Amino acid sequence: MTSSHSPRDRSVHSLAGRVAVVLGTRPELVRLAPVLHRLGARGRLVHTGQHWDEELSGRFVDELGLHTAVRLEGIGGRTRAGQIAHALDQLDRLFTEERPSAVIVQGDTNATLAGALAANALGIPLIHVEAGLRSHDRAMPEEHNRVMVDHLADILCAATGTNRDNLVREGVQPGRITLTGNTVVEVVLRELPDADARHDLLRRHGLTAGGYLLATLDRPENTDLPEPLRAVLTELGTLADSGTPVLFPMGPRTAAAVARHGLRRLVAPLRVVPPVGYAEFLGLARHAALLVSDSDGVQEECTVLKRPLLVVRRSTERPEAVDAGFAALVRPGPEVGVLARAWLADLPERLSRLAATPSPYGDGRASARIAELSASLAPV
Repeated sequence: MTSSHSPRDRSVHSLAGRVAVVLGTRPELVRLAPVLHRLGARGRLVHTGQHWDEELSGRFVDELGLHTAVRLEGIGGRTRAGQIAHALDQLDRLFTEERPSAVIVQGDTNATLAGALAANALGIPLIHVEAGLRSHDRAMPEEHNRVMVDHLADILCAATGTNRDNLVREGVQPGRITLTGNTVVEVVLRELPDADARHDLLRRHGLTAGGYLLATLDRPENTDLPEPLRAVLTELGTLADSGTPVLFPMGPRTAAAVARHGLRRLVAPLRVVPPVGYAEFLGLARHAALLVSDSDGVQEECTVLKRPLLVVRRSTERPEAVDAGFAALVRPGPEVGVLARAWLADLPERLSRLAATPSPYGDGRASARIAELSASLAPV
């Protein structure tokens, strides 16, 4: 384990008696930043390092105004089992030495499960943020993680009524469930650049508002095998060749897959850029004519940004964006291009309709509710 504090500061920054917020990926950083801000001195960030690099994760920590109190060692790059086992071992030792009064985890990552197992083994109260998501696709490791964590947690923070209903159907006691909304609403409103900054951002990329697509691909189901990645890139390339620029921030994992599968020629028509910071991504998404992504977070963010999204997935645990009309689920292949062209054809009407549609993810006060729930377990 590493810490950004010197040994003499250890007692000041100890986890003992505080709320340990355990996470390991950039999306978790984004979602839990408002909770950490609300907790203030009562909260301590524990980063497992599942997705840690100074360029991306370090920048997110700085952009979101966070400070890493503890970072675990040797987690990234391992198999799923290896990540969970090594994180659990280190968290168990850490929580034994500096017992927190409560542990907060979010979502369904390997870090989430490791944090939940460590808290459960030591009898530390556990709060699960974004509880009750279900894709009903047991081929997804994330589905295993989220189900196990939900049944370990003492307090389950359901973002939507659908999430709450999922938990009740599985036999979770209603008294353990609180409908909080999703922190994504306040994160987007806080981090979205202002109009002048967004104008400058579009100018730097040579784009015009409402005149481009913004696409991201990262999930294993779209990148591990050549066929789905080829299918999506082909459709994006066709859209770009037809006159609609496609901005494609490509992370190292996807770049490696493109090279491994011999698909470099398919990204040639796209405007490929390195991964962008969170605020920059929101600014670009806010003015895109259409979003195409397999990201969990973008499915939520589009409902706050009021932009249409094609979700390139075989299933989703976030049906609310689809039900509200913000998104549609598509498989890799011609369906991407067909639906993209149809949505672009009625863009003004679609954007007007979405602008008048409230986000299904709440009123922007989720972090306050979660912090209040943690206070019941870890009084000031």
